[in-house]
Formats: sequence, C-alpha cells, structure tokens
Amino acid sequence: MKMFLLVLWAALSLGAQNPDPALAPVAETPGLPRVLLIGDSISMGYTLPVRELLKGKANVLRIPVNGAFTRFALQNVDKWLGDGKWDVIHANWGLHDLKIMDDGKHQVGIEEYERNLEALMMRLKKTGARVIYATTTPVPEGKVSPPRIPADVARFNAVAVAVMRRNGIRVNDLYAAILPRLGELQRPVNVHYTAAGYDFLAVHVAKAIEQQ
Repeated sequence: MKMFLLVLWAALSLGAQNPDPALAPVAETPGLPRVLLIGDSISMGYTLPVRELLKGKANVLRIPVNGAFTRFALQNVDKWLGDGKWDVIHANWGLHDLKIMDDGKHQVGIEEYERNLEALMMRLKKTGARVIYATTTPVPEGKVSPPRIPADVARFNAVAVAVMRRNGIRVNDLYAAILPRLGELQRPVNVHYTAAGYDFLAVHVAKAIEQQ
C-alpha cells in the first residue's frame, strides 16, 4: 500500500510539473484579433496546430482546462470568458455529455444538453464575438472507455445544429470532415486522434476561424 501511494504521488507530481502544453498560457501579440478555443480533450489536441496555422494572424488562446460537458461549462463559462474582448470563439461540447455513466444514462441527457447549449450560446454571443460551433467528432465502434455509443454522436449533433441555426451561429462540421478518414486518423477503439488526425482537424478549425 505504501509503495502504491508513493507511485501515485509521483504520477500526480509529474502531471503537475508537466501540464498539457495546450493548456499553458501564451503571450499575445498586440493588435492581432483574439480567438478563444473552448472544448474537451479533442480541442486540446488541435490547439497547438491551430495556433501555428494562425501564427501572425491571430492570438489563439484556449480555456485552461478540459471543457468537459455542458453542465460543467455553465458553471465556469463566465470565468473562462473573463473581462477581455474576444473577436472569435470556437466552441464544442458533446463527447462528455453523451458518455454513458454507471447507471446506464448519459452524463447529460439530450434534452438537458439542448437547454444547456441554448444558455451557453446566449452567453457566448453576449461577448460580441463571432461564435463558431464545432460538431462532435465520431465515436468508433468497439468497447471504448469510458463507454459511448457511436449512434449517439449523430443524435447529439443534430440537436446542436438545430440550436445553432436558431441562434444564427456558424457550424464547423468536424464530424463530417473526419468521418471518411477515421480508420487512418483515429486511434484504435479510442475517441482520440493521432498527431496527423489533430493536424487534420486543426486545418478545418483554422479555416473556419479565418473566414470569420
């Protein structure tokens, strides 16, 4: 038991000393537009390549945590937005909302997901920024961990797209973009991507931001 605690302490200490570089603060270049990325670990994966693609064109920042699910976002969105001016906000929630919990239900049911997205979009629009919403990327077939059902992604995305249409928010369809290349770019039985996969997503995110 003592050895286990020592190993756990070492792992936690290492994580604290070596945080994900996507979450590290960045120095801004005065005069460039300010872009905020909000999302889960998928967005963390494409943060650095998006920043590189838009280097010299925009200050690309992101929230300093995994954006997780919509209920969590509602509790933290004011803090994430802060008091500064944002020119473009690129956001997504979904993979954590549709996660299957121990009781067999989604972490956030689809009806609550819709309500939460409505509230989040209203808050993002209040900043005056041009808001872009990215569809949730696919869940592969197989026993992924934590449990998720591939068909749920399309269901949750349909609800999200309807919310965006009602609010006049542009949709960046990352789901459709990467779906034909899942076998090549997604890790086996995993919702996450290879470095090439994140580079692929970053091109689509950067393009959507540039167009705004």
